[in-house]
Amino acid sequence: MNKLNKTLSEVLDVEPIDYQTTEIVQVKTPVEDDAEFARTNIRDLISKGNTAIDNLLQVATASEHPRAYEVAAGLIKNLGDLNKDLLEIQKRKRDLDPTQSKGNSTTNIDKAVFVGSTTELVKFLKNNK
Repeated sequence: MNKLNKTLSEVLDVEPIDYQTTEIVQVKTPVEDDAEFARTNIRDLISKGNTAIDNLLQVATASEHPRAYEVAAGLIKNLGDLNKDLLEIQKRKRDLDPTQSKGNSTTNIDKAVFVGSTTELVKFLKNNK
C-alpha cells in the first residue's frame, strides 16, 4: 500500500484497501490464432522442403535420371507456392480483422474545439457563408 492511501485512510478514519496487481493477458481472436497456426505450419513445411530439395538434388545429380530432376522441379514449384501462401495469410488476416483495416474506419466527433484567435474564427465563419 502506498503512502497516500495510508494517509487518506487515517484522515478519513476508514480501513485501507489493499490493491492487488493483476496481470494483463493478451487474448488472441480466432482469426489471429488460426493465422498463427497456419503460418507456423507453412514455415515448418518450407524449412523441411528446403532440406528435402538439397537431398533430392544430390540424388538427381548422382543418378542423372530425368525423373529425379522432374521431382526436384515439382518440389521447387511447391515451395514457391508455399512462400506465396505465407504472404497471403497476412493479407487475409488483415482483411478479416476489423481492427486492422485502415480505410473502412469512421470517426465520430462529439466535440470540436477551435484552436486560434477570435479574429481567425470570424474570418473562417465569414468564408463559410
